[in-house]
Order: sequence, then structure tokens, then C-alpha cells
Amino acid sequence: MSGDPRPGGGLRARILLAHLTVIAVAVGTLFLATLVIAPTLFERAMGGMMGPGSGMGGGMMTGLQAQVDDAFRGAMFQALLISAGAGSIAAVAVSLFVAGRILTPLRRLLGASRRIAAGHYAERVPADATGELGALAGQFNQMAEALDAAEQRRVALIGDVTHELRTPLATIEGYAEGLLDGVVAPGPETWALLRDEAARLRRLVADLQELSRAEAHQLPLHIAPADPAALAAQATARLAPQFAEKGVALSAEVPPGLPRVLADPDRILQVLVNLLGNALRYTPAGGRVCLAVARAPGAVAFHVRDSGIGIAPEHLAHVFERFYRVDKARSRALGGSGIGLTIAQALVEAHGGRLWAESPGPGQGAVFSFTLPVAA
Repeated sequence: MSGDPRPGGGLRARILLAHLTVIAVAVGTLFLATLVIAPTLFERAMGGMMGPGSGMGGGMMTGLQAQVDDAFRGAMFQALLISAGAGSIAAVAVSLFVAGRILTPLRRLLGASRRIAAGHYAERVPADATGELGALAGQFNQMAEALDAAEQRRVALIGDVTHELRTPLATIEGYAEGLLDGVVAPGPETWALLRDEAARLRRLVADLQELSRAEAHQLPLHIAPADPAALAAQATARLAPQFAEKGVALSAEVPPGLPRVLADPDRILQVLVNLLGNALRYTPAGGRVCLAVARAPGAVAFHVRDSGIGIAPEHLAHVFERFYRVDKARSRALGGSGIGLTIAQALVEAHGGRLWAESPGPGQGAVFSFTLPVAA
């Protein structure tokens, strides 16, 4: 790196130089103003003190006045030199102190930023300064926390994707080796299992691509006024056969007169199908799922209620995270990539809405709700 190797070295010199420049200008102005104005003021004061006729007292009075003027100018010049020197020394000391107060938090920020750039995202700086420097330290800590959280999510995502890919790949590899060794007999069941595992991999890759595009706000949205009742009817009609096959009752509660919403019908239908499919996955046979649509302030709310396994309070804040599973063993047995809710949340937020989850607790069902803005 070029420049001063010490953090803030160049800034300290610039601050000191700026203060010295101000001091020099102030001292020069003081000298010039004093030397120009003070003699005139002194002569007026002397004239007023000695009276109107003092100027006609002869050469002695004129000589005495000249000596007094010279003595005054000399004393005044000496006093100005001494005052300017003392003031400059005091100003330099104060400047160094102020520069140190400014540079100390800046040095901390510079050192912490270098460590963060090197990958140490847990770095923080004391936010004990006041004013703009304290606000800067607080904002720096928020940035560091965001970077740290992003790095943790990145590491967790890599681990989760690796784990999700390992299971179908291991199954495909095991059956392929069995077929090659003659241990597994080729037949419709074997080919169907291999096809299902390959389809599982394809779905996972497609979901990851969809999630990446959604979080980068690169999904094409064709937003227009849409009828919420029609959206609810299409979603329930699409999943009705699956609910009937599992023995879970599916119903819809849509009051008349709902206003139209601003939405991309295909994307919102994707969200509804995801939420209803999620409810079906975690609701046992004999249970029920209801899609309710209701008016909300400035929006229309969609609620997917189920009588399934429910969600513990400590899991509610995490259900929309990538690959987060409340019951990992049960979730993998039931299928799903683990990022459907994350995609749904990104899609709803891209529409200007909000998606959230509620549950009284394990075994008491859950409600997934989202809002869409009303069309003007």
C-alpha cells in the first residue's frame, strides 16, 4: 500500500496543516488590523485626553508625542508577537488533541474493515463516540453483522445443498452399481425408482435456480388487476385430487365483493399451490385444510389453515429460511426440497405483500398467511 503506513497518519497531517493555516490567517489578520487601526485610535485617545489646544504647545510637546507613539507601537508589536506565539502553541496543542479524538475511532474502523476484508466477519468496533463518528461506527457494525449473517447463510446453504444432493445421488449410484454387478435385477420398479430420484434432483436444481432469481429480483412479473376469488378457486381445483387421495378435506372461504388485487396470477397461483401442498404434506389423513380470503386494510389477505402437526414457537421465525426443517426426519420422509416457502416469501414480497406463519404449537395446526395490495 502507498502513503503513510500508519492508519490515519496522512489525515493527522492534513488536519494539523488545516489548523495551522487557519492560525496563520488569523494571526496575519490580527497583526494587519492592529497595526493599521491601533495608531489612529491611540492618537484620538491622546488628543482627547490632552485637550483641543495641546497641539500648539511647541516642539517639546510634538517630540514627546512622537516618542510616546513609538513606544506604544513597539510595546504593541511585542505584545502581539508574544500573544500570537502563545496562541499558536495552544492552538497546535488543541489541534493535536482534536485530531487524536477524530483519528482514534477512524483507526478502529480502518483496522476492522481490513480484518473483515480478510474474511473475519465477526469483527466489531466500539460505538462509544458521539455525533457522526458514533453513527458511522454503529452503521459499520450493522454492515458487519449483515455480512456475518450472509456468510453464515452461504456456508449453511452449501452444506444443505450438499446434503440434499447426496441422498438421491447415493441412491442412484447404489442401484447403478447393483445393476452392473448383477445384484439388482433390472425391472420396472428399479427403473421407476431411478427415474424418481433423477426427478428429485431435477426439482431441487429447478427450485435453487428459481430461488436465486427470486432473491435477486430477476423473476419476470406481469402484474395486473386480478380476482382473488378466481385465484383461490384455481389453486384448490388444482390440488383437489391430491387432497382426496390422501383423505384430507379441502375447503375455501371466499366472501363476495372482494376487491381486485395487483398480482401476477401465475406467480400467486404458484404461492398458493406451494402453501396448500405444504399444508397437505403435514396434515394427516382425516384432517382438514381451508383456504380463506379476507379483506385487510389496503390489501387482501390469503390464509391457509390446517389441522396438521403444528409448529413450535421457536421454529416460527425460521420456517422461511432455506432448507430449514422443523422435523428433519419427518420432512425428508414427506418429500419437498425445503426451499418452497423461501421462494413463496420472495414472490409475495416482490408483489409488495408480506408472508408470515402462525401456530398455537405442536399438534395444533398452523396458518400461513400473505397479503396482496388492492388494485386502484
